[in-house]
This record gives sequence, C-alpha cells and structure tokens, in this order.
Amino acid sequence: MSCFQADMEMVTAQNGNSSLLWFFRDRGFDDSTIHEMFRKCKRLQDTQRDRASENWAYLKTIGIQERKLPSIISKCPKILTLGLNEKLIPMVECLATLGSKPGEVASAITKFPHILSHSVEEKLCPLLAFFQAIGVPEKQLGRILLLNPRLVSYSIDSKLKEIVDFLASLGLTKDGMIGKVLVKHPFITGYSVEKRLRPTSEFLKSVGLTELDLRTVVMNFPEVLCRDVNKILKPNFAYLRRCGFNDRQVAALVTGYPPILIKSVKNSLEPRIKFLVEVMGRQIDEVVDYPNFFQHGLKKTLESRHKLLKQRKLDCSLSDMLGCNQKKFLMKYALLQGSA
Repeated sequence: MSCFQADMEMVTAQNGNSSLLWFFRDRGFDDSTIHEMFRKCKRLQDTQRDRASENWAYLKTIGIQERKLPSIISKCPKILTLGLNEKLIPMVECLATLGSKPGEVASAITKFPHILSHSVEEKLCPLLAFFQAIGVPEKQLGRILLLNPRLVSYSIDSKLKEIVDFLASLGLTKDGMIGKVLVKHPFITGYSVEKRLRPTSEFLKSVGLTELDLRTVVMNFPEVLCRDVNKILKPNFAYLRRCGFNDRQVAALVTGYPPILIKSVKNSLEPRIKFLVEVMGRQIDEVVDYPNFFQHGLKKTLESRHKLLKQRKLDCSLSDMLGCNQKKFLMKYALLQGSA
C-alpha cells in the first residue's frame, strides 16, 4: 500500500465519507485541511459528493474564480452541504439585487464565505430593514452589505443597535445622519463601543474638539473613531504638538482634515511639513487655515505647483494654490499669465 493510500485510509477512518474525501483531494485540498473542514462542519459526513459537486460548479457560474474556491470552502465548508435551490441560489439572487457592479457579489462571498450559510428570511431581510429604519437610502443598502458582508453575522439587538445608540449619543440624531456614517464606513460596525469607539471619542474631546467638531469628524471621516488611541492617535497628536501647533490649532486641523490623526508621521505628515517650511518658506500655522494641505501628493501636486509659482514669482494662499484641480490651476496661474 502506498503512503498516499495509507493517508487516505487514515483520513477516511477519521471522517467517514470517502467519496467526499476524494472530491476534496481531486480539487487540491491537503489531508490536514480536509480533516479540519470535517472537524468544523459535522454535516460534511452526511453530504453526498453530487451535492458538493453541484454547489462547487454553481459558485463558478456566479463569477468566483476556481482558484479561489479552495480558500472559500476551507473557510466555510458548510456551503457544500446546503441545498442549491433552497439556500444558495436565493441568497445569491438576493445579493445580486443589491449590487450595482459586475463581480460585487462574487467579491463579497470571497471576503466572507459564511454569508451564504445565512438565511435570506431570518437574517438578510431583517438586516436590510434595520438599515433602512436608521436612514440608509435603499440604493446604498448594497454598498454597506457587499463592502462588509460580515455584517450579516452580527446580531441586530446586541451589536448593531449598540453602535447606533453610541452614534446617537454623539449628537448624530437628525434623520439619516447615522445611516450616512454607516454608508461611508460600514466597517465601523465591527468595532467594540466600549473598547474602541468610546475611548477614541473621549480622546478627541480631551484634545480640544467640541461636540460639534466631533460630529463633523464622524460624519466626514468615521474611520478615525476606529483607530487605536495609544498606538495611532496619541503619537500623531504628540507629533503635531512638537511641530508647534497649540491645542486649538490641532483641533482645527483634525476637524478640517480628520485623516491627519491616522496618517503616517514618517511617510506623510513629516515630509509635507518639512516641505512647507523649508522649501516653500511658509509659516507652519498656514495649514491651520487649509488643513487639506495634507491630502495632496508631495511630488505630484505640492512640488510641481510650488515650482511653477516660484518660476512666475507669484504669491498666493495655500487654499488658492491647492483648492482646485490641475486644469483650473494652470488656467489661473500659468496659461493666463503666459498669454498676458
């Protein structure tokens, strides 16, 4: 008997479904992965090879590349045990009605294969109704769910309502405000209110943001709430203070451009401030009036526009220099000057 046959007999003895074991082996699964799938999903032991083959083939027809199927199935082997017409097709068709671009459903399933194991009636429909009730526009429901398909696994009562109540406590109480936050960053729903969201909001208030400032930050860039205070926000805040900004100025910078608290100091903030002061010869507090300075590419925008203005010996504010697209900038400072 070969080592391969011996291995297969051992795995068969452990898991008890030889036809399905060969199904997996034929598709490149190794024995340890097969054993782990049988351990995670006891229903595999009673699943016929024909059903598994049918479900596997169906997943290919909805746009999932075959090379990605082993990863998907190993994460959620239950998919192969579900009734095709009773479970898989209804869920996929429901998800397809939410998508607006080709491949969105396949991408969502690849991200979170377990979405296929949930019930349309018991899980998906109540979830969509919940989002509509908090002001998510019907056309945006698909964006939330397909971008973060893990949402379908969250409890509405113990998880999602807690997130909504927390956002409401920040003053996001007008119709549709919370829905807009969730559309902008669906992943906020995956964080703990007490371990992450509340500590972050308390930190932002402690460094000078008013309640209105905080609402503005959350509405415009909710990702900031999801970042770790000690690992990310505090180091960035400390860097801005070392640069010479006072608390009021830092609050204005954060409110005007929230990503300033999560951008890399070494790769993003420091090179731009150095360029502002050492090359452009400007005062550091000029960026307080135009916080979006930090969003512009250093070489593509800042260096090229500064060089052009310097060549023409033109002075202007940062907002005049950067607050327009390249075509309008050239019209304003290059083409018009050149034709004058």
